[in-house]
Amino acid sequence: MNREKRNCQNCKNEFVIEPEDFDFYKKIEVPPPTWCPECRMVRRMVWRNERTLYKRVCERCGDGILSIYAPNTDVHIYCNPCWFADGWGGADFGVDYDFSKPFFVQWIDLLKRVPLLSLWAIGHNVESQYCNYSGDNKNCYLSFSILYSENVLYSHSVDKDTDCVDSSYLKNSDMCYENVDCYNNHNTAYLTRSHDCIDSIFLFDCVNCQNCFMSSNLRNGSFVFRNEQLDAETYRKRIAEAGMGDFTKVTELRKEFEEMVKHRTFHKFANIIKSQNVTGNNIENSKNVKEVFEAYELENSSRGIRVFLAKEAVDVYGVTRSEIAYETIAPGFDSYKNLFSFLNNTCREIYYSTHCHNSSNLFGCIGLRNKSYCVFNKQYTKEEYEALVPKIVAQMNEKPYVDEWGRAYGYGEFFPPNLSPFMYNETVAQEYFPLTKEEALKSNFRWRDPDMKEYTPTMVPADIPDTIKDVRDDITKETIQCEHRGMCTHQCVTAFRVIPQELQFYRRMNLPLPRLCPNCRHHERLAQRTPPKLWHRKCMKEGCVNEFETSYAPERPEIVYCESCYQAEVV
Repeated sequence: MNREKRNCQNCKNEFVIEPEDFDFYKKIEVPPPTWCPECRMVRRMVWRNERTLYKRVCERCGDGILSIYAPNTDVHIYCNPCWFADGWGGADFGVDYDFSKPFFVQWIDLLKRVPLLSLWAIGHNVESQYCNYSGDNKNCYLSFSILYSENVLYSHSVDKDTDCVDSSYLKNSDMCYENVDCYNNHNTAYLTRSHDCIDSIFLFDCVNCQNCFMSSNLRNGSFVFRNEQLDAETYRKRIAEAGMGDFTKVTELRKEFEEMVKHRTFHKFANIIKSQNVTGNNIENSKNVKEVFEAYELENSSRGIRVFLAKEAVDVYGVTRSEIAYETIAPGFDSYKNLFSFLNNTCREIYYSTHCHNSSNLFGCIGLRNKSYCVFNKQYTKEEYEALVPKIVAQMNEKPYVDEWGRAYGYGEFFPPNLSPFMYNETVAQEYFPLTKEEALKSNFRWRDPDMKEYTPTMVPADIPDTIKDVRDDITKETIQCEHRGMCTHQCVTAFRVIPQELQFYRRMNLPLPRLCPNCRHHERLAQRTPPKLWHRKCMKEGCVNEFETSYAPERPEIVYCESCYQAEVV
């Protein structure tokens, strides 16, 4: 088909459907979308709560647990051991499909009856009960979207890391603090978009560097201080004078680092490595990829975030080892053809389903394990299933669900945002597209006002010792007020604790204690990154005529170069 322009059913803005998109929709037998790509992205995001946790009670064993579902949410929850235990199953809740009601009305009713996992944690996790969207971790705490890691605290989107704190988008690293968009680092603090670095502090876009400080665009550097080459003795003297264990001095250094990154550093238009025919950012070993962010070993895919080892993943978030995924969040490992679904694992050919494991050929199912050919959790024969599903698809288009704002949801649309068990500000949508309460309500999203806190801060930030050597062991007994005090859009929890494992880390790394709660620190790290969105721009090098797609918006202050001009400048 030819390239077509359409108007988004949600924001009313014009968007384009390319010929290759039509080819994909035809292959998986779905109609073209009625929402623009960005609205589709936000619609998926409001179904993904990573960081907002609540105290709940498991409805099976009665133990106190943490959950991503607020206490007043109309769902039933089990702790992970109870959910995976024998003696119950999602099939116990199977019902006949009612052709007199819209699909989504029936599906949300089923969601309210089938027990859900309190937290999304799969694989073998040890002493990591405060982590969500996690798998195969040990001794990790308040970390989210985390895999195969050990002793990781307050971090996000980290894989195969050890002894790391307050880091985001970090891989294969150890002893790291405040590392963002990094991999293969050791004993580093305040690094951004750097890899294979050792014993270094405040680096941006540096590779294979050792003993470097407050520098950028370095390659194979050693004993470099503020981009000046020094001998080892002079370098170590300067580092000792920098005062990395002093909060006041580190605050000044962070401002200097921010100024350097924004105004005195060359930025490549996109971080694309060993890839062909791709657009987006942070992409490695991939080909034929369009508008994707955080990806490696990906093929023939478009419009995704955190997509690894996958093929034909379109309009997705959090996909690993999968093939053919569309309008999907976290289909789990080794999945095939997951459409309009979220939070599943090892499933094949499933549609509009969630919390299903090791299953295939499901439509509108919730909480099934080791099942096939089910609709609304009811078992059918293969022949019955293949006859019933087309009838439901036809009925979804003939009798679509229409929300209170007049948006129609037939077959081919992801779940309506107003049916999500999460409020906008509980989800990753607030991280990528932050809104105030008034803005969210105006955009037809729901909002959750903060709960009354059950604690009273025992210490304010001004009372924390400036230097880490002056911090006493009993700091771990204090409830410290966050500097933001909830007056931000960062999902601030207003107060926080310093746990013993964390205090030991700061002392070992000679770093001052933080003054912000983990959520506010997380959002400060997010601010160092560009958004999952592209703009068409020209290279800023004088005389260069190259153009590109970049996630750096035109109004940003950074110096953005094309590939060739950037390579000519880096040291």
